Amino acid sequence: MASRVLSGRYELLEKIGDGGMAVVYKGRDKLLNRFIAVKILRPEFTKDATFVENFKRESQAAAGLSHPNIVGVYDVGREGNINYIVMELIDGQTLNKIIEEEAPMDYRKVIDISKQVAQALRVAHKNKIIHRDVKPHNIMITSDGVVKLADFGIARAVNDTTLSTGSKIVGSVHYFSPEQARGNYVDERSDIYSLGIVMYEMLTGKVPFDGENPVTVALKHINEEIIPPIELEPGIPPALNRCVMKATDKYQTKRYASADELIQDLDNISFVTDVVGDSIFESSSVIERRNKRRDEFKKAVEDEVKAREAQNRPKRKRRAILITLFTILLLAIASGLGAWKMGMFSDTKPAPDLMDKTLEDAIEIAEEQGFKVKQGKDIYSSDYAEGRVCLQDPEPGKDMPKEGTITINISKGPKEGLVPKVVGKHKDEVEAFLKEQGYELGNVKTKTSPEEEGLILEQSPEAGSSADKGTKIDIWVSDGKGKEMGTVPSVTKLSLDDAIKEINAAGFKQGEVKYSYDENIEKGYVFWQQWQAGMQLEKGSSIDLEVSRGPEPAPEPVNKEEPNEGGDDDAAPDEEEN
Repeated sequence: MASRVLSGRYELLEKIGDGGMAVVYKGRDKLLNRFIAVKILRPEFTKDATFVENFKRESQAAAGLSHPNIVGVYDVGREGNINYIVMELIDGQTLNKIIEEEAPMDYRKVIDISKQVAQALRVAHKNKIIHRDVKPHNIMITSDGVVKLADFGIARAVNDTTLSTGSKIVGSVHYFSPEQARGNYVDERSDIYSLGIVMYEMLTGKVPFDGENPVTVALKHINEEIIPPIELEPGIPPALNRCVMKATDKYQTKRYASADELIQDLDNISFVTDVVGDSIFESSSVIERRNKRRDEFKKAVEDEVKAREAQNRPKRKRRAILITLFTILLLAIASGLGAWKMGMFSDTKPAPDLMDKTLEDAIEIAEEQGFKVKQGKDIYSSDYAEGRVCLQDPEPGKDMPKEGTITINISKGPKEGLVPKVVGKHKDEVEAFLKEQGYELGNVKTKTSPEEEGLILEQSPEAGSSADKGTKIDIWVSDGKGKEMGTVPSVTKLSLDDAIKEINAAGFKQGEVKYSYDENIEKGYVFWQQWQAGMQLEKGSSIDLEVSRGPEPAPEPVNKEEPNEGGDDDAAPDEEEN
């Protein structure tokens, strides 16, 4: 197909990729005179009219995403029976190839790559787009280390036959979330699960689940527990190990609620590593091996000194003794620093989450992590069922002394006549919940909100108020159509690239960019933004910018040729527009 021209514009030059769903060509946009990538769907997919329509709709939606970590989609088209996408051409290689060459990868590089993928997902999720197929094959790394996530929208067009359609497609099942494997509802947390599996593979060189066929792998995602990556690679920081395990929890509600939460955790791990050093994250086995080597070295030095003392004349004994004392002093200092580090950072551990557990389960979980449990007074609770932990001190995740005691309170169920809390629950589960508590579901009304569709926003009577058993509880649920508001960032005095990154990260889009001369602002830096920093604005709105072209050049001499007429004074030089 090389040398063919699609739609009279896109010239195919050479094949550069071959996947289960599509073939990728390097091409040239004859209209804009630039190199591009053209992805052409395989014929077996074009026979399904529903698939083609979904593919077109979702790819067009993905074309609206603009972010440095997302492969740009320029156009979606069809010519005859050929369905294609025109995309940004990336100078780099897939993460899949990098994993093959480098895994297990340095955890710092893993954190950097994961953060950039999460930043891409954050933008997509805020635009109500779920990727559904995050895997190393869809992640590109440019020659200068920028991560680019590709194939947005394509996975959504794929129906349930993906698992059995061609041997090259089924590789995705290794990164499927349990809810995808079941065919259940997927959301942002499904993408986070897949990214967690990618992180696992980067850190260990292996995927957590493998099998002879896709169905076997899918069932493992649903039923089997993931072996913590730190057990395969002891040098992984425990904090990063916990991060991967949280991202890949089988239950959506226990994963990171958003890409922002994951990014925050990765930032914290990077910060502590940069400030304290790697030793803070070493596992007990690594520390034990290091201490053993230190003791062996110390003994070897002492044995050497003793041997020399026995052989040397008295006039050299003093020198040997000094060497011994100096060596012991250095070892004492090193040991003291190590003890200081371990004492400063390792004498506490985060409290486990015992909420909504039975007393027996809470005690077992706490003891497994080295904590003790003290049972406090049983209390009424409309949020937790009778016999479940409804309060714990310290709260889950709070730092507490190792081998410390956690006080828990067991729920006695809702107090007679007190309305239970249903705000935050989903409308599909509330009717059964209210019946268990002795109440009935009343009127269900919708309310425009950016929250998930069906999420309960308000209730009447309010939770905790007095009402006879059998009272009907009215609820207001989100329609999921509300506009989410965001805070406009300050981007003046930033380079244009950095300003666009800040705008996109805050949930907005780059608007019109104008260029003007300004002797006080360095060339290429923003000196005006359309909306004032700190104000609330609907997410997805555009923000216009004005960028400095530097000081205005001196007038040209009269004897020089006049500039061509018809030029646009406001247009930036070519290099600035690009």
